[in-house]
Amino acid sequence: MPSHSLKWYLRGDFGADNLHENLRMRLRSFILATSVAVGIVFLGGSWWAINTGFDEAFRKHARQQADDVATMTFSAMYEIMSRGWSRDEAERFLAGIHGSEQRQQATDRLNVLIFRAPSVIARFGEIDQPDPGRQTRRTLETGEATESTESGTFRRSFALKAEPRCLACHDNAAVGEVLGAIEVRQPYQHMLDNVRYGFYTGALPSMLLGVLVALGAVWWVSLRIESSVDAVDADIASINSFADLRQLSVDHNRHAFDEFSRIHNGIVRLATKLRSVAVDKDILMFEIGLLEKFVITSEVIRDWRVYVGRLLEDINSVIDAHVLFSVFQIDDELFDIEIFWYHQPDGSARAQLEQAIREALHNDKRFSDPVTLNVHHHSPENARALSTDEHDAMVLRIKSFFVDQPRIGSIVGIGVQSEALVDHTHSLVLDSILSTLLNVVGSIKAIHKYTRDLEYYATRDPLTDLYNQRVFWELLDYEVGRSRRHEAKATLLLIDLDNFKLINDHYGHAAGDRFLQGFAQAIRGALRGGDIFARYGGDEFVVVLPETDVEQGYLVAQRVLDAARAVAVESSPGGEDVRGSVSIGLAVYPDHATEAKDLFLFADNMMYRAKAEGKERVAVPSSDDIMAVFRDVSEMGVAVLAAVNERRIIPFFQPIMDIAGKRLAAVEVLSRLEINGQLMRADQFIEIAEKIGIIHRLDTIVIEAALAQLKEADFDGYIFFNLSPRALVLSEFARTLRTVVKESGIAPERIVFEITERDTVKNLTLLERFIADLKSEGFGLAIDDFGSGFSSFHYLRRFPFDFLKIEGDFIANMLSSERDRIFVQSITALAKALKIQVVAEFVESAEVLDMLRELEIDYAQGYHIGRPERRVAMSAAVGDAAAVAALPA
Repeated sequence: MPSHSLKWYLRGDFGADNLHENLRMRLRSFILATSVAVGIVFLGGSWWAINTGFDEAFRKHARQQADDVATMTFSAMYEIMSRGWSRDEAERFLAGIHGSEQRQQATDRLNVLIFRAPSVIARFGEIDQPDPGRQTRRTLETGEATESTESGTFRRSFALKAEPRCLACHDNAAVGEVLGAIEVRQPYQHMLDNVRYGFYTGALPSMLLGVLVALGAVWWVSLRIESSVDAVDADIASINSFADLRQLSVDHNRHAFDEFSRIHNGIVRLATKLRSVAVDKDILMFEIGLLEKFVITSEVIRDWRVYVGRLLEDINSVIDAHVLFSVFQIDDELFDIEIFWYHQPDGSARAQLEQAIREALHNDKRFSDPVTLNVHHHSPENARALSTDEHDAMVLRIKSFFVDQPRIGSIVGIGVQSEALVDHTHSLVLDSILSTLLNVVGSIKAIHKYTRDLEYYATRDPLTDLYNQRVFWELLDYEVGRSRRHEAKATLLLIDLDNFKLINDHYGHAAGDRFLQGFAQAIRGALRGGDIFARYGGDEFVVVLPETDVEQGYLVAQRVLDAARAVAVESSPGGEDVRGSVSIGLAVYPDHATEAKDLFLFADNMMYRAKAEGKERVAVPSSDDIMAVFRDVSEMGVAVLAAVNERRIIPFFQPIMDIAGKRLAAVEVLSRLEINGQLMRADQFIEIAEKIGIIHRLDTIVIEAALAQLKEADFDGYIFFNLSPRALVLSEFARTLRTVVKESGIAPERIVFEITERDTVKNLTLLERFIADLKSEGFGLAIDDFGSGFSSFHYLRRFPFDFLKIEGDFIANMLSSERDRIFVQSITALAKALKIQVVAEFVESAEVLDMLRELEIDYAQGYHIGRPERRVAMSAAVGDAAAVAALPA
């Protein structure tokens, strides 16, 4: 009931429209109006009763008096008549009885009239007598007594009937015959008015006193009712939250009337029942709001602990909760307990809470000895300290929720400490809230961990912990730009292990991985503090030396050679040592190139020259080398341009397998360039095509040729194409793609364009416009090399990808690296949640394929599935590499 409802009900102050408003009044007004109405009815009834009583009494008195007077008159008349009287005596007697005419007309005096009947007139003759009137004539005719009241005068007529003794004189009459009539007229109105006046005059003071007493009683009752209504209203108005229901009580001394005590008691009983069956709206809204917490933002990813602390603040907006804790399973016998405080606790409070939590965990056998529990406390920096009084008053009531198996984020339990748990309903609702919180907290920690791993692996090589190729290019671009601004030099070293394939083949890949790790650690020790060391891929490494000229760069390269010679790694426990050497190519900005890619190309040429000269050496470019490299680059540019003009771009097809169905589901189209009778891979000419501005023509040619060939072969699977980011800059490129696809007769829904995430950072707006054009036509979209860049999550959130291709390094290293396996598993789970199909690249063994099948990844691509070939196999079930390999040209 709203806080004012009772008062409105008792006072009549509630209403919905003017009509009802006019019909309502306050209880005090109702009592007063009722009292007045009762008084009026009482006075009116009393007046009517008194008047009727007086009138009846006076009429009865007049009747009795008339009877007496008539009897006396008849007796006197008979007495005279019995002695015999003459006519004169009779007339004098009647004149004495009747009196004067003035007396007969008087309204305040008793009058007696005697009238002769016709028989008497016939015997004795007419005499002078007044008109008897209708009433007396009726009495003369019927012999019955009659009476009436007119104008305050009571009239009664009596018949004089003949008796035997009367016949002596009235010999013409018979016994019982009417001889005459006596009419008695008794005026009583004047007397009645005098009596009434006297009565009302005497009763008026008593009536006034009664009115005053009644008004006083109404006023007193109104005050007592108002006091009781205000008391009930004040209690109801004090209820502003669910917790206030506990404070509601009844003081019977506050109510003058038992009925109000009963009403107040009823409200308190209702509040008690509500506490047992109802739930605070704020708690329900908070529980609903928890669903919004599943929307993970970058803020959550930055620090999940701060986010959980804010969740605790949200909880305290609806119930008082000093602590929220979560339990994570790190290992079979290792658990982390993260405790979040709403205030700053002291050491005693922490110890007290830890003991309470351990007791709460004691009932679960998973947390019994020899399990190790690592407890971590977190409290807001700006929160006030928990006061001594709060610490002493803090009741350690723990509400916890545990699951049998670890959920996402390895969370196994969550709990809250709050005095609100004394309420049974709150305790039940908290079960549901804790269940939701468990998933929320587990999710944000898992996303935090996965994102941290993503960020790490996006920048690091998982095997050697060095920077990866993607970061190398960004750092090289940055260093070239910085050197240009400061007019400084920078040196690039390109390092390639000599005969590393022999190490893998002879000792195994595990020994090869250990050698790479030892080599990376040794070379890192030979470099300076500010040098940039990265693994470019496979057995290739790169070093960027800021503020370094060719002489200083050569000295560093020599230290790298010496460190590489000293590396010795056991092939197996107790086995022989594995050793190796390196060849190093050197290039200096701006002496040898002014662009990052040209500088790398120059160092790459020098590295191959070092190998050609005998390996295990540093190749430093001479002036002739500089001219030869630039000549080679220029010649390559001319060759690529000629190949594009002559449409000598050849599409190759690499199969993509549906893992669950073991069948060919798609192909990826790769470009090959034929120059001087030799086929060049895309990585050998794409950069040149981009630099000379013909990449969009190259992409168009390969797409057109591939679609024509696939249409002719009646291929019905997905077709993946790689697009260069340079082509996206051209507004007409999307139109060209639509035209080529339309002319091919292949449905756009079967064509998927791959966007490499590492190449799209600087073209985000153009990419968005380009993707919108493609999606509007029905084309599919894939993000390639997912995990290689910094913005993986951002791209997934911003663009409507249909496929996600996981960076191949993670797939290739899954068998030997638990981190890589977890990373692949996490990416797969994320993609499935977003309804994106997953493609695993670099699948080069049956063991990797089996693991992909366990992880429920959709598609597999790699040399184990099939190598890129000029023609694609149109059939059938896929079981091994031979079954899916493309048919030879």
